[in-house]
Amino acid sequence: MRLFVGSDHAAVALRDHLVAVIGDLGHEVVHVFGPVDAAERTDYPDVAHAVARAVAGEDGAFGLLLCGSGQGMAIAANRHPGVRAVVCSEAYSAAMGRAHNDANVLCLGARVVGPGLAESILRAFLEGAFEGGRHGRRVAKIDAAGS
Repeated sequence: MRLFVGSDHAAVALRDHLVAVIGDLGHEVVHVFGPVDAAERTDYPDVAHAVARAVAGEDGAFGLLLCGSGQGMAIAANRHPGVRAVVCSEAYSAAMGRAHNDANVLCLGARVVGPGLAESILRAFLEGAFEGGRHGRRVAKIDAAGS
């Protein structure tokens, strides 16, 4: 799996930790967007738009976005056609986001989840697969609304 990863200043430490986890799980981080360290203030919409454009522009790519709550990243990323971003604070929602919503961007809040929980959420997201069937019809309706 190929992932584009990004964070604002509030989530640099968790982002860097999860980039290593992604590699350990055998996936590829294509590019990391956002500040080098937490002292570099960054507006989360800029990072979310960059990751969303990258995910939408590469067939089969996925994204991971992190900020304080994950909410702002998801709102900004979901503005892009073909991007289905979900905010998760536990593994079940991440698995269901993939299985039922064909989510291709996971958003996490660094002020909401710690490294251990973030790893389990990320793992559930990466191991998940879209079920298709009736869910495919529903996802098509979601995508059609953005046209």
